[in-house]
Amino acid sequence: MDLMRSALAGHPEEIYSLLKFKLGGCETVQTKCHYDQMCPSMRTCYQYLNQTSRSFAAVTQALDGDLRDAVCIFYLVLRALDTVEDDMTIPLDTKLDMLHNFYTYLQDPAWRFMDSNEKDKMVLEDFPTISQEFRKLKPLYQEVISDICRRMGAGMAEFVQRSDVDTLADWDKYCHYVAGLVGIGLSRLFSGSEFEDQLVGEDTDLANSMGLFLQKTNIIRDYLEDQVDGREFWPRQVWSKHANKLSDFRQSEMSQNALWCLNELVTNALLHVPDVMKYMSRLRNQSVFNFCAIPQVMAIATLARCYNNPKVFQGVVKIRKGEAVKMMINATNMENFRGIMRPFCEEIFSKMSQQDPSYSVTMEIVETIRQLTETKHNALTIQTTLSPLHVSCVLVVAAMTWQYWTQIHWIYEHYLDWH
Repeated sequence: MDLMRSALAGHPEEIYSLLKFKLGGCETVQTKCHYDQMCPSMRTCYQYLNQTSRSFAAVTQALDGDLRDAVCIFYLVLRALDTVEDDMTIPLDTKLDMLHNFYTYLQDPAWRFMDSNEKDKMVLEDFPTISQEFRKLKPLYQEVISDICRRMGAGMAEFVQRSDVDTLADWDKYCHYVAGLVGIGLSRLFSGSEFEDQLVGEDTDLANSMGLFLQKTNIIRDYLEDQVDGREFWPRQVWSKHANKLSDFRQSEMSQNALWCLNELVTNALLHVPDVMKYMSRLRNQSVFNFCAIPQVMAIATLARCYNNPKVFQGVVKIRKGEAVKMMINATNMENFRGIMRPFCEEIFSKMSQQDPSYSVTMEIVETIRQLTETKHNALTIQTTLSPLHVSCVLVVAAMTWQYWTQIHWIYEHYLDWH
């Protein structure tokens, strides 16, 4: 009910998208998995995927062919590695050893870790099931997953010994280790499956940017959550220009300084959009395109809402459920992808101020994105004017299909938070 009220209150056209999503539009992210045809261990892996992922679960299960299982195992291996990094109860020496050697555990049928206190500890406790399915993958997939796990583990070991992120170069490096490598690994899997051209897997710069764009968006949005948890991922090089401590931005008298810092970081994240556009234009397989497009449009939407928004320092800024569903339905081809990105670029432009220290850099990247997102039509800017009669008809249809609203809510929640 809250979902429908939200759409009616100022955005009635989104009810159409919500209904369309259930009445056929959900094919974008519906599962292609046939669990009854899987062996028990692979079925368990998909169970873990659904339990631990807020982003990968639905789109992974909609991938074509053997790529689906490869991406599922890739995610679970990295989820297990990330769980080791996150667990502050593991002694540092033990953790460093595990991070450096985690990739070797993929070849050890008996390795498991039973002493984790993290919520996703099941992927460590039942790692033999995951590693068993890993060893069933074709050699090329195994090589990619093992290599990315090795490199990510080494990178995590480097940053786990640091209390914060110092320079913008450090920020890029950290985001590369935890997300850019994921983009590189996924791209190599896409090419290895032969659903995508070899160039997709070979161009590591573009693949890295795909990951950095998402990770930086998460870090920007999660300022308050990270502060509460005692973590700092905003680069000192930026925030130190505006405050003595990163936590100072929570004080009301620091609101303007906080916004200047926030806007500079949003601008830095937007610098990856040209690479994102180029990467997306190379994709040919529909399931791979959907897999990549949905998180990227959610990211730019989130950045647009965060830009110059003091609520970032008071809570978590989210996009509307109906708006999210609208993007999911439409982000299925390059023309629509451009059309979705464009209005969020314009939203940022509308909130820019010439007094902002990063104004000129922001203006430059906004103009670049405008050029890259020129399109014959804009899937999300077509406004639907609903008369009282139209609203009444929509409400009747909504009432007739009420049982589907909880599913729409679940899909929204699992795509909005992709980390």
